[in-house]
Amino acid sequence: MLIRRCWLAIYILVIVMGSYKEIYQLALDKPEEFWAEAAEDLVWQKRWDKVLDETNSPFNNWFSGGKINTCYNALDRHVDEGNSRRLALIYDSPLTNVKQKITYLELRDRVASFSGVLRKYGVEYGDRVLIYMPMIPETVISMLACARIGAIHSVVFGGFASNELAKRIDDAKPKVIISASCGIEPGRIVEYKPLLDNAIRVSNSKPNHCIIFQRDMHEAELNNKRDIDWHDAHDKVTAADCVEVEATDPLYILYTSGTTGIPKGVVRPTAGHLVSLKWSMKSIYDVDPGDVYWAASDVGWVVGHSYIVYAPLFHGCTSILYEGKPVGTPDAGAFWRVISEHQVNCMFTAPTAIRAIKKEDPHAQLIKKYNLDCLRSQFLAGERCDPDTLEWTEKILNVPVIDHWWQTETGWPIASNCLGIEQMDIKPGSPTCAVPGWKIDVLDESSKPVQAGEIGAISLKLPLPPGSLPTLWQNDERFVDSYLATYPGYYETGDAGIIDEDGYLHVLSRTDDIINVAGHRLSTGGMEQVLAEHRDVAECAVLGVNDQLKGQIPLGLIVLKDGTNTEHSEIIEDVIKMVRAEIGPVAAFKMATVVKRLPKTRSGKILRGIIQKIADSVDYEMPATIDDPEILKEIKESLQKIGYAKE
Repeated sequence: MLIRRCWLAIYILVIVMGSYKEIYQLALDKPEEFWAEAAEDLVWQKRWDKVLDETNSPFNNWFSGGKINTCYNALDRHVDEGNSRRLALIYDSPLTNVKQKITYLELRDRVASFSGVLRKYGVEYGDRVLIYMPMIPETVISMLACARIGAIHSVVFGGFASNELAKRIDDAKPKVIISASCGIEPGRIVEYKPLLDNAIRVSNSKPNHCIIFQRDMHEAELNNKRDIDWHDAHDKVTAADCVEVEATDPLYILYTSGTTGIPKGVVRPTAGHLVSLKWSMKSIYDVDPGDVYWAASDVGWVVGHSYIVYAPLFHGCTSILYEGKPVGTPDAGAFWRVISEHQVNCMFTAPTAIRAIKKEDPHAQLIKKYNLDCLRSQFLAGERCDPDTLEWTEKILNVPVIDHWWQTETGWPIASNCLGIEQMDIKPGSPTCAVPGWKIDVLDESSKPVQAGEIGAISLKLPLPPGSLPTLWQNDERFVDSYLATYPGYYETGDAGIIDEDGYLHVLSRTDDIINVAGHRLSTGGMEQVLAEHRDVAECAVLGVNDQLKGQIPLGLIVLKDGTNTEHSEIIEDVIKMVRAEIGPVAAFKMATVVKRLPKTRSGKILRGIIQKIADSVDYEMPATIDDPEILKEIKESLQKIGYAKE
């Protein structure tokens, strides 16, 4: 007991007064003590027996033996502590002209009621529930309702193709599927029910029931033998209380696209998820209970899971649920309107969203319509942030703009400037340093750390901290093969980069995007960074294409800012000179073309691999996550004009 008290005193002293380096070292040297103290910030039904259980390594568990409920810590706790009237959720939908404000008490009661609905239709502890929904409050309610009764949810991005949805149904085997009649995109309605019906038809696993939320703008035709209207489902329902959930049991399964065509089901452990996300809200984002936090993403992605639904509610914040776009709903000032109207203190979005705003409003004229004094920080993640985008955002917002880096598998940031610990110098192009709890090394092909400034495979030392995936859903072998086999003792991130002399991480590209030009290993991400600095470039992508002499050479695709009048040939000549000046002749960057837009996933990632296959005239499968398949035809036509993408 005395030892624990001494440790607690040291921990509090370091956390309150310590620098980033001191806190990072504390987490590195004493991970079990560090995370045990972080776990004290939550409400447990039963304390853990062991903080870190490595008896079945590499399938490690945090807080084994403990019992805790995610929904209780997200909602009931705040009600019980006297914060019933605090806003939990603000729903803002410029696509439907609807706004709702929901308090913690109202959200708790709606979640408890829908938990009763799930029980009514046979869902019990450990059962899977698939959620195929748009950005509406009922989606958040469905997720929390599953957590309340110990069911495992698997959210699939609304409007996902039927064949991909069917794969996820077959893997998760949900007892119930929750969906809506439609989603809304600018200028069109996306009917979900036909997509869902077809997915169920072709899947081997069949749900017992589908609960369908009918939206006003479109009413879906229900199957009377299987489908239940959302409102009708609540008839004669008894609200459900929170159950005790084993700390190591899954909260959810989130699927990522696999290279084999079979999606990987990332498992998120209940207690580790709670502890890491709760800790991150203050330590990384520097927000307090009652602050308004906005992650401008979709609940179908990991950002939406972690920082729209769960982390803000764990911390007692108000979370924004935004059904709209950065541009076109109605204009490139949409984000600034939301920040101003709802008094957002901290925002999180993808660099691609900022680039879209910058493309349409390069001089940031629309921001002048709004008062953004409430905003304290702007975070960016989801894709590598080029320095030009970061610096432009800093200039127009006049707040710290923090590039940070993480993955679906990790569930929360790996590297970031931790504003709640110590605001460090910002280096454009770098997400700063490892967050306490993570040990990042850059490795060579023999699994040895490289020298500072040398490029290699960014890898995470095992064991991973709380909240990261312990395995893949019912596929331990694939978990090991996909993440642990290449570099013994490490998790393979799939990203390449460097750690500089100051310890700052620079994520340059995916390891697949390291190209070999005449024996020289070069990062396409580094070249993109140079292209993005051109005054007329809004977005760009660089990829390696086959070359008979050099093996591979870089090819650049450039999207110009709106209103640019400079000749395309002049811009291309400029960027070629810029790469030669900043990287050197070794880059062999001599080819670029201007395109109208770049193909992306719905979460904003540029599909560089697909562009490369088109350029090299290699067959490819249409990605399930692509935002607009028609873009690929445009890309092919543009590449054919410069001698690539031959028939």
